[in-house]
Amino acid sequence: MKKTVHRLITRTAVAVLAASSMLVSGCSSGTSSGASASAPAKSIVTVNNVEPAAGLIPSNTDDLAGWKVVTQLYEGLVTFDAAGKLIYADATSITPNADASRYTITLRSGLHFSDGEKITASTYAKSWSFAANAANGQLGAAIFSTIKGYDALQDENGDKNAQLSGLKAVNDTTLEVTLAAPDSSFPYKVGDVAFLPLPQSAYKNIDAFGEHPVGNGPYKLASWSHDEEIKLVPNPKYTGPRKAKNGGVTYELYTSLDAAYSDLLAGNLDVLDSIPSSALKTYSREQLQTVSKPGPGFKSFTIPQSMAHFSGKEGALRRAAIAHAVDRESIIKKVLYGTATKATDFTAPTIAGYSQILSGASVLDYDAQQAKKLWKQADAISPWEGTFRLAYSTDSGNKPWIDAICNSIRNALGIDAQPLIFSTSKELSTAIHNRTVGAAFIQGLQSDYPHPEGYLVQAYDSASADGKGLNNGDYKSAAFDALIDQAARQTTLDGAIGYYHKAEEQLFQDLPVIPLWYTNVTAAAGKQVGSLSFNYMGLPDYYKLTVNN
Repeated sequence: MKKTVHRLITRTAVAVLAASSMLVSGCSSGTSSGASASAPAKSIVTVNNVEPAAGLIPSNTDDLAGWKVVTQLYEGLVTFDAAGKLIYADATSITPNADASRYTITLRSGLHFSDGEKITASTYAKSWSFAANAANGQLGAAIFSTIKGYDALQDENGDKNAQLSGLKAVNDTTLEVTLAAPDSSFPYKVGDVAFLPLPQSAYKNIDAFGEHPVGNGPYKLASWSHDEEIKLVPNPKYTGPRKAKNGGVTYELYTSLDAAYSDLLAGNLDVLDSIPSSALKTYSREQLQTVSKPGPGFKSFTIPQSMAHFSGKEGALRRAAIAHAVDRESIIKKVLYGTATKATDFTAPTIAGYSQILSGASVLDYDAQQAKKLWKQADAISPWEGTFRLAYSTDSGNKPWIDAICNSIRNALGIDAQPLIFSTSKELSTAIHNRTVGAAFIQGLQSDYPHPEGYLVQAYDSASADGKGLNNGDYKSAAFDALIDQAARQTTLDGAIGYYHKAEEQLFQDLPVIPLWYTNVTAAAGKQVGSLSFNYMGLPDYYKLTVNN
């Protein structure tokens, strides 16, 4: 009861009619249903989240809120340990030919979805083809561009059932994948959320399926009360490496990270995966289990290619001016209390190939004088007018440092710079996807797979623009694409990194996004939580969490 009353105060989206359902929501003292009399019941763990931007469909998930849930409902060919090491899950092997242009994937036998449907090589072939096919409108489509036959499926009015020609199910446990070009990152790439398999029931009505998904992961969906909570329970048919150690996971959906933090302090939430800016200075002194360590998060803000004054030579000058106008080190010290590291590239310190010495990275150094000079040169092409706006959502907890960025730009350039506030992450995400945001916008990136390609291709390659990936600024550069293609042709990671570095140097010239910093994993849990650990994405290993009653 205490939890329900507290949430009615702190969560702005709670409806009175939902109060009855909250009385039975999973708390620290909750137990899993169906426990035998002889075995102790396992506790349900409550964790924070926000309302996912779309249905719980792997190939249509490009927001962190959805990722948190989808990756628990589904299992893929591979997963990764905390250090980014590849671990086989549904697959037992992924074997390349001599030049990494064709792969043979062997599946474990006896795989099933939670409804009992058998998972075979054909399951994966159909799922990937559905995701890649432009007629199905999936946000994760671009990641399949490396597979032969992708280009033939890019007609939005084409056959929704058309299949990728590069996929061949040899038998139930063998899938042959022919690529359009060699790609040594492919065994890592299949760890992306878009490569997770779908059951036959998904294709009847994909939108309806997204509300009531059936997966093959360590958990299955018990209920989803929109804007309130998502309840997961262990999947008894799961046989992979992430077997649930608890009685379930309940995601409490907040519209304010500060409200989630208040619930954690009050004992009404077990785990908080991100500390709000307002508490970064003090959270480590609370009676909690606290975490602050380097993570895979790359933070930036995107200036869409379509924005007035930000295209061509004028745009290049203004982007560089704004990059110089942000005093990253001061914001990290005074606002983020040292829980981030100034960016020097477009990946993250925990990713292979991370660099601090790329040519062009000096554009990220705070230099008000140089910023004014570049801005003046841009004004000579076309005089600036109006306000520079930077969009973010209130439920992100980012207000303090968004304000600080705007103040830094305003002071350095002498222009009006203001936040553009969206109520929820879902609302902002929708505006970004629909290309209606009308402003620069904050963007964080944590690759689904710990490989530099997961940062660079997904966010900047031309194939990922126009709603087909995470290139939400619609940046298109033939020079960048060519370097990425060269990296993909290498048969070793070491061989590819040199090309990735050259591609990043091209990004520093063009600045499709303004790099800010790498965010630390800052999190906390109640003292009652056991087995607190974090995965390669810097998020809790949900399946490991336990709660002591």
